[in-house]
Amino acid sequence: MKILIAGGAGYIGSRLIPELITKNHTITVVDKLWFGNHLPKDVIIDTRYVSELTEKDLEGFDQVIFLGGLSCDPMAEFGPWQNFLFNAATPSYLAYIAKKSGVKRFIYASSCSVYGFTQGEPYTEESPTISNYPYGIAKLQGERGVLQLNDSNFSVIALRKGTLSGYSPRMRLDLVVNTMFKTALYNKKITISNLNIWRPILDIRDCIDAYVKAIDNPLVNGVYNICSYNTTIGKIGFEIENFINQKISPENISVITNNIQDFRNYQVKIDKAKKYLEFIPQHILSSTLVDLWNNRLKFQNIDNDYYYNINIFRNLEL
Repeated sequence: MKILIAGGAGYIGSRLIPELITKNHTITVVDKLWFGNHLPKDVIIDTRYVSELTEKDLEGFDQVIFLGGLSCDPMAEFGPWQNFLFNAATPSYLAYIAKKSGVKRFIYASSCSVYGFTQGEPYTEESPTISNYPYGIAKLQGERGVLQLNDSNFSVIALRKGTLSGYSPRMRLDLVVNTMFKTALYNKKITISNLNIWRPILDIRDCIDAYVKAIDNPLVNGVYNICSYNTTIGKIGFEIENFINQKISPENISVITNNIQDFRNYQVKIDKAKKYLEFIPQHILSSTLVDLWNNRLKFQNIDNDYYYNINIFRNLEL
């Protein structure tokens, strides 16, 4: 198929696009390249803003995937107007012109952040979305905007992804698993802000598999939770401590535990994705750590702003 991917040069796209090319899809990326370009050389890249695209630009594409926008809470809080513009209005506009140009499938990168702070049982796609902070609100608005366009001729799916982890050529060290791995390896320290806060964690390889399945099942629409497993921040920290200690014996990793209140606390169920997308996660934390370990020499300059989305964004704004 011919697929356009907005925001395709980032952390997800840099692993997704090579996989799609092996399946003989033709890829065009629309990306401002804030985080550089790690894509295969034959990928067509359009460096305009998505808001500059027109219906004519989308003619001939079979599917459109929106991976763009601001990617985390610190970015959303630093640039609130950009957050609501890029995460809510922009995907809605892209879906609108995609539909008018004859595209049949739209895939939106949503987030489990829409659930906010929850208690008790893991949430399904039907559970309340009570996020009251900028990033979660904007991702929910983006969902509603694109799904409003869903019909028999234009299939829309939103993947509510958990917190990503693992290695990508466009590496990020501002994600909880990656951050703890980095500090344990290079600083011999792990800081756990709150032992009991829950997160749905998504290995990037499972993430890529979810997108591939969404592409291959164009009639499946609606909202789907996507994660590899649910766990607490405390369990992540202590498992990383054990992993690094085994790899670099006899290092003594210092684990610092705090009790900082977090406005995000959620677990999710992925039964719907298992049933309709046939999404079966293959990875747990231990396999993610092996992935990071095997690629550790590719991200040694850990203080470089390049690895931290908020730093890049702040520098661009300044």
